[in-house]
Amino acid sequence: MQPLADKLRPTSFDDIIGQEHLFGKNGAITRMINSGRISNMIFYGPPGIGKTTTANIIAKNSQMTLYKLNATTAGIADIKAIVSDTGTMFGSGGILLYLDEIQYFNKKQQQSLLEFIEDGRITLISSTTENPYFYIYPALLSRSMVFEFKPVEPSLIAKRLFYALDMLNSETGEKKTMSDECALAMAQMSSGDVRRAIGILEETYYASKKEITEDDVRTIVPQTMGVFDRDGDVFYDLLSALQKSIRGSDPDAAILYLARLLESGGLISACRRLQVIASEDIGLAYPQAAAICRACVESARELGMPEASIPLSNATIMLATAPKSNSANEAYIKAENDIQTGKGLSFPAHLMDGHYEGAKKLSRAQGYKYPHAYPNHYVYQQYLPDDVKNTKYYEFGENKTERASKEYWDMIKNPKK
Repeated sequence: MQPLADKLRPTSFDDIIGQEHLFGKNGAITRMINSGRISNMIFYGPPGIGKTTTANIIAKNSQMTLYKLNATTAGIADIKAIVSDTGTMFGSGGILLYLDEIQYFNKKQQQSLLEFIEDGRITLISSTTENPYFYIYPALLSRSMVFEFKPVEPSLIAKRLFYALDMLNSETGEKKTMSDECALAMAQMSSGDVRRAIGILEETYYASKKEITEDDVRTIVPQTMGVFDRDGDVFYDLLSALQKSIRGSDPDAAILYLARLLESGGLISACRRLQVIASEDIGLAYPQAAAICRACVESARELGMPEASIPLSNATIMLATAPKSNSANEAYIKAENDIQTGKGLSFPAHLMDGHYEGAKKLSRAQGYKYPHAYPNHYVYQQYLPDDVKNTKYYEFGENKTERASKEYWDMIKNPKK
């Protein structure tokens, strides 16, 4: 039995929803098609949002013969078999190869495509749910145009669901209804995947009575959020968005990305990233942040989900609203750069270990001044190696805590001022 989503598959760009940047009047793919030139393309984005449909429409409009392969099961032999048709009547209008999930082709398999696209025997459209700049061979990437397909807004999906409902009623002879709220709930459960939303409607339709309700939907689809691939692009985008939102002092965005991580099974990753943020982005502006965050993380790990969300929410909001400083991390990066260029590898003799026989003969630890023996527990002496002795790695931040530290040390180190 043909799935409803296949019956509703768009046959023109005008029917594709949610990709205005690609198929609108000034959309990138629209402009390319109107130019009359079909290039090698890479479609990048989550499932169920029109990548395969777009390849079908392009093939139809171009009069090219469309072949489809999935990289999870296909190999080089399958590609060569398709290329062999270039000299037959089947390939007289040109061959368009749609290769789904290209990220599963290894480097050698991807390289095998180059010969055929460079001499024009095939035009390649490949699709991937992963970032192509991470997974696709650079030479193949450089010969293709990359188009990103984005998750579809729930409001747009909801409108398409009413059209799907009309088709189901027409096929069955029934007159089932659903509210706007119910359609929106289905759309939200689909996470931007139009195909999944239509599938949810189809399953719920046959399990409901005269009116399809949200309770019916949640009975069929109890889980509203899928688990992300921890090796995938979305996982790293979530972690990046969480840290950048906290760094940017936006607690609302930060708590959203935390929720997405936790509801998708990313408890341990969230715990690790929050601890990094506490030291990297809050740092010396609020030194207690690291200790508070650590306590929240330990509590979360002991509690487990769903209760773990409570201490981690506290940590996230605290970090997002705390004053920010990366001065300590910046100091380390400067020092690291000097080490990597061969600087700072020696020691001032008076800082070296003198607790062994012969140290005095080697002038080790001679002339060292013990700071606690001086007023305010401070005395000037050289601590940096000679080749970087005038280097300034740490610069006080502009926050209240570091300004107070600077005032104190200015007073101690420059008593005449």
